[in-house]
Amino acid sequence: MTTVRIFRHHVDSSFLVLALFEVLLLCAAVYAAALIRFQGDWHAIADSVGVLLPKAILFAAIHWLGFVALGLYLPNLRDGLNGVVVRMMVSIFAGTVLLVLVYYLVPSAFLGRGVLALATAFSFSLLLITRMLFYRLIGTERLRARVMVLGAGEHASSILQRMRRRSDQRNFRLLGFYPVVGEQVRVDPEMLMPTGMPLSALIRNQGIDEVVVAVDDRRGGVPVQDLLECRLAGISVIDVQTFFERESYKILVDMLKPSHLIFSDGFAHSMITDRLRRLMDVVFSLLLLLVTWPFMLLTVLAIKLEDGWRAPVLYLQERVGVFGHPYNVIKFRSMIPNAERQGAQWAQQNDMRVTRVGNIIRKYRIDELPQILNVLRGDMSFVGPRPERPVFVDDLKGKIPFYNERHLVKPGITGWAQLNYAYGASEKDSLEKLQYDLYYVKNRSLLLDLIIMAQTVEVVLFGRGR
Repeated sequence: MTTVRIFRHHVDSSFLVLALFEVLLLCAAVYAAALIRFQGDWHAIADSVGVLLPKAILFAAIHWLGFVALGLYLPNLRDGLNGVVVRMMVSIFAGTVLLVLVYYLVPSAFLGRGVLALATAFSFSLLLITRMLFYRLIGTERLRARVMVLGAGEHASSILQRMRRRSDQRNFRLLGFYPVVGEQVRVDPEMLMPTGMPLSALIRNQGIDEVVVAVDDRRGGVPVQDLLECRLAGISVIDVQTFFERESYKILVDMLKPSHLIFSDGFAHSMITDRLRRLMDVVFSLLLLLVTWPFMLLTVLAIKLEDGWRAPVLYLQERVGVFGHPYNVIKFRSMIPNAERQGAQWAQQNDMRVTRVGNIIRKYRIDELPQILNVLRGDMSFVGPRPERPVFVDDLKGKIPFYNERHLVKPGITGWAQLNYAYGASEKDSLEKLQYDLYYVKNRSLLLDLIIMAQTVEVVLFGRGR
């Protein structure tokens, strides 16, 4: 299997099927629990529980959202089966707590203690068995597309360099590289495909499902007629940039040309979507403020106890916003006062300027919570690229191509790059994060925003990204 695009976001089709199947299992667990609890008497179920379908959907929806939030549908999850089981246990526990809260607020939605307990036990057991079978099935050759790369130069060799891990090639099997005339070979000769027959015939004989065009110089080096025959025969033909975007969820800057952004889909904009996004920003910010205010109060007390009652709790720092307009970001102070008396510096891991309280609130992103006020003011969105300081932006714009394009949207408290890339603060890290930011800017949608918000829970709990 490969990926499908839903509102422009690439979704792994095997995990999409898994998600739909697990929703059905969760609903089925409720029905099975009710039938066992009331010994198959539908009249007793109706009298004691009521209409079962909406309550089963509620049960399934909350647990499924927990799975999304804990990253259990991430294709690049490398925790192994033991890690998946831990995440499932945390998700089921958190979902059960949330369900109890919902039942307290809406008593008519309650399933009953017996049905709820049985449904929870059935859900965990069924989902665990499903996951074990899924991870065995997903690696089979039948579900992997057979891919051939047209070209054997720099662009083609980058596929092997950037997608070395087995998890990177989960959706496809790379059969080899077909060199073109005039291009210097940069790949292992053992990976070269035979050139003694026409390209279209080779593709048919090898049972190739997809051709990735990765020719360094396409002027006169691409067998257009052969590719046309393949495309008309139903074989997928894509360029290497689109291939990387689909498989790695980022846009590679080093081989990106303006024409790719001009002629590709994406960068959609509408007034209705902008209004809905703004409404979503305000609603989620107020909800987050309602949930986290006790932690914010504890943070204020902890900072005062560590640094003294006169020590500042918040700090304002100028950042670059949408279209390059500056604004002041609001955060809890996590470093010593006057941490930049020698000038602006990148924050580093194990930074000596970070206080003991700062280490804790940075690890769990509590230091970011005052940015809720920036979102409510309209300086930021809930989801977007991480805002940077003007001095760093001016420097990086001159060194990294397309860096300024990340400012086409509002910066965010959380974002696609923060989810997918570990903590880092250097020019190299900025380049890597930019590639994820460009993916977000190009494929931005309300669905992708909701996915990012849900998966931010995983970042907080398990320390992925920064």
